[in-house]
Amino acid sequence: MPHTIPPPINTAALLQKHGLRPKKKLGQNFLQDPNILEKIVELAEVSEEDTVLEIGPGLGSLTRHLAARAKKVFAVEIDSWIIPALETSLSGYANTKVINKDILQIAPSEIISAPNYLVVANIPYYITSAIIRHLLENEPRPHRLILTIQKEVAERICAPEGKKMSLLALSIQVYGKPEIVGKIPAGAFYPPPKTDSAVIRISLYDEPRIPTALLDDFFRIAKAGFSQKRKNLRNALSAGLRLPKEKTEALLHNTEIDPHRRAETLNLEEWGKLTKEWSEKKNPDKL
Repeated sequence: MPHTIPPPINTAALLQKHGLRPKKKLGQNFLQDPNILEKIVELAEVSEEDTVLEIGPGLGSLTRHLAARAKKVFAVEIDSWIIPALETSLSGYANTKVINKDILQIAPSEIISAPNYLVVANIPYYITSAIIRHLLENEPRPHRLILTIQKEVAERICAPEGKKMSLLALSIQVYGKPEIVGKIPAGAFYPPPKTDSAVIRISLYDEPRIPTALLDDFFRIAKAGFSQKRKNLRNALSAGLRLPKEKTEALLHNTEIDPHRRAETLNLEEWGKLTKEWSEKKNPDKL
């Protein structure tokens, strides 16, 4: 169904009007190119039946494009100082609701009740994993996520299994399949960041690839494995799990994983075997 494309926001003027400056610590680089904003909504496949949870709406540029297509948009913004400017931008959109909260401190069920909702976010990479895990380990779970993040980070997240994997990539790929669906030049933002960005779409699996009951152990082991990237698994896991090296070596041999490999070379199936073995024998005496 045809929809009206919202007029662009004059980001600099709106910030000046409200006496605001972008906050670097919150990753406030405001996307303002209307063509790219519209493209993100298309990539998210937003329809008039969809409910959307937007994280970090900033001044509402993307929020308005989402609102023009979606049934309902919940915009969660942590920065209380920017709320008046955001509400000004959204004053003509009755199907939007602004929530001044930290997304990590509020359960999705407190915001949204619709099943299969969409998540759209322009977020700093350092909280990407925390946000995804928070959303996916609580009900209701979203149907898919569309994230705008630094291009280099997007490429790491979408790395093939067992080839220069990172903890962030592992944390995401256990829940769904990520793919880069768009590129955004730095000049499309105000102020422009130092690097280009990319849009990734994460299509979620019906269930995590690691059994839910083992996820805490999975993340503990993965964090230990990646805690010392230059070290092999035997040394990294021994330090991270506080196990004697001979016990760690036995753990790895029991799962047919070479102790001299590095964490980045393991695939999810191998992490799953390692998690299961560790979970069953958490007492080092059992190894």
